[in-house]
Amino acid sequence: MTPVAVYLHVPFCSTKCTYCAFNTYIQLEHLIEPFVTALIAEIRLVGRSQPGLDVHTIFFGGGTPSLLTPEQYARIFAALREVYNVYPDAEITLEANPNDLHRDYTTALRQVGFNRISIGMQSANENELQLFRRRHDNDAVARAVTAARAGGFANLNLDLIYGIPHQTLDGWRNTLTQTVALKPEHISLYALGLEEGTAMDHWVNTGRLPAPDDDLAADMYDLATEVLGAAGYDQYEISNWARPGYACRHNLQYWRNLPYLGFGPGAHGFAGGARYSVLLSPQRYIKLLQDVSEDYQFPRAPVTDMFDPVTREGEIADTLIMGLRLVREGIHRETFRQRFGVDLLDVHRAAIDRFTASGLLSVTDERVTLTDQGRLLSNIVFRELV
Repeated sequence: MTPVAVYLHVPFCSTKCTYCAFNTYIQLEHLIEPFVTALIAEIRLVGRSQPGLDVHTIFFGGGTPSLLTPEQYARIFAALREVYNVYPDAEITLEANPNDLHRDYTTALRQVGFNRISIGMQSANENELQLFRRRHDNDAVARAVTAARAGGFANLNLDLIYGIPHQTLDGWRNTLTQTVALKPEHISLYALGLEEGTAMDHWVNTGRLPAPDDDLAADMYDLATEVLGAAGYDQYEISNWARPGYACRHNLQYWRNLPYLGFGPGAHGFAGGARYSVLLSPQRYIKLLQDVSEDYQFPRAPVTDMFDPVTREGEIADTLIMGLRLVREGIHRETFRQRFGVDLLDVHRAAIDRFTASGLLSVTDERVTLTDQGRLLSNIVFRELV
């Protein structure tokens, strides 16, 4: 069987970023310990329905997973290894706020099993960090990287955001330059999205901030491609760059549309022929897992909120949309044929021919990939294929 990835969502934050629409909550730190107990109960409950699955990546996202203690993580890892076959060389990632990382903490994290940290840098410019209401300054990022290295971490990612209101190309260049100087193994770039219900969206809609400039954001993307490429980073996905051998194995599971399990409030999963999500409320999540029956069918756990069986057509569409994000890998035609019993070109020949003629797709006997121009206009291609 294909090894699965495991995603665990930690929904707690000390502050709420102005752009964030994730399932996160502030002023609920008192629920962290009951949440850990509930998370362990969910892991055991789901794991016992399909014991012994091979797990090759584990990713703690949020929220702010770095609010949990190493002792709490040791208990969570014990539960995962109790029900699953976690590979000895599994990639195990913690998302972290820079302010939370110090040498004692990173050393303890390394000892309990983490081998990768993803640090929310977002920007090297203080005005942009203040706009985001981040609780760190630029110097904290350098200290966090130093602490992670001192703790034994040889695999670090830095997250960055571009296309910010009032952001300039020179300011973005400064962020890229300082990021490269910190020598992370992996860099993720995200174009700012205005999500309904966020402070940033409200400010733009009420005229307090200008709307992001799409043309300027495209120039920023081109600049990132140039700067990161010159620094030796390989762009292996539309928004992700890595040193050779450091592509994020967990995210590759998503982009290849392979199975993953989701645990924790608001987590999503794709397994057992269905996409599903866990209910959002941490309080309800904790209450429902205090006393649960083991008699259920995976993945319909007591805390399952959405359960959507995936049709063959839906799985094909998801595979195309996710796979084409991989810059050079794209869609391997033989792998697609083995999975679905049909050649990709026979499924979408007219659209693929049209996008190939317009320079957005490249088609060989082996694979179908986006071109450089196609990466900038990828949403047009994805909409057509869906």
